[in-house]
This record gives sequence, C-alpha cells and structure tokens, in this order.
Amino acid sequence: MPKLGMEPIRKAALVKATITEIGRVGSLDVTVSQIAKRAGMSSALAHHYFGSKEDMFLAAMRHVLTLYGAEVRGALAVVSGPEARLKAILTASFSAGNFRREVVGAWLNFYVLAQTVPEAKRLLAVYQGRLRSNLMACLRPLCGVRAREIAEGMGALIDGLYLREVLKSGLPDGPAAVATAIAYLEAQLKEDSL
Repeated sequence: MPKLGMEPIRKAALVKATITEIGRVGSLDVTVSQIAKRAGMSSALAHHYFGSKEDMFLAAMRHVLTLYGAEVRGALAVVSGPEARLKAILTASFSAGNFRREVVGAWLNFYVLAQTVPEAKRLLAVYQGRLRSNLMACLRPLCGVRAREIAEGMGALIDGLYLREVLKSGLPDGPAAVATAIAYLEAQLKEDSL
C-alpha cells in the first residue's frame, strides 16, 4: 500500500536526482536506474511517477525554470529604474542557485533536447520569450528602437556564458559572468548615448 503524501516528496527527489545526474555525466545519456538510485528508490517507482526518462528531463527543466523565474522576480522586486532592473536580471541569471555546475549542464542538455522534443522546444521558447520581454521592458526607456537588438544580444551572451562554463573545469564563476554581462550592457548603452 503506498504511503500517503509521498508522491510529491519522491517526485522532488527524482527531479533533483535528474539534475544532479545530468550534471555529473554531462549529457542526457543517463539511465532511469542511475536517476532512481541517486534518489534512493527503484527504477520501477521512478517510471511510475514520470512514465519515461524524457518526462523526468522535462520535469527537471520545469523545476530549473521555476527557480530561475522566482529568483528573477525576487531580484526585480527590490530595485527600481530600468538600468538597475537590467542588472538584477543579469545577477539572477548567474546567481549561485542558477549557475551551479549541474544546473549549467542541465541547461546545455535542455537545448539539445529542444531540437527533437516538442515540449522541450515549447518550454525553451517560453523562457526565451520571457527573458526577451523582461530585457526589452527595461531597455526601451534607455535605448528606444535598439531595445530588441540589445535584448537579443544580452540573451545570446547569457546563453554563451552558460555554454562556456559547462566546458570549464571547477566551480562556475557567477560574479565573473555577471561582470562580463554588465560590461556588455554598459557598452551597448554607452554606444546608444553617443
């Protein structure tokens, strides 16, 4: 007989284990058995909760996106003014919670999954749309018609910094990534004011 109330706890453990295993292996080439073992349960139970490995990957990315969104909203809530809001988005993008080795690995593999899995592609499009929208809302008062161009550049820079980080060894350097992104932003804003 199943224990009441265990489903959300076990699902959360499987999501965390999925992120950890993807980060450890560096690819989507992990098995349900590896994920379940890390979560402290059987493969059968993991399949019972998610159905497939792909569903576990999608649940893991939804979790990553939820945490990222909450962090961005929290950062935006304590600042005012478009430039401060832009810097808050960048800081949240490279925070210790979002810029961990396993999360960076999950993001990279999420992009790979989005090439072949429609739901992953949809989730990626939602993330990119929200990021672009947040950036453009801050950029419009600062640079008008160039807002879209700069927002696209900043989105690409964020993705690029994640990609470079996954190829490095050692712990991710969030403060250095934030400094790089802010330097790009300031150069774009300076160019716009000339």
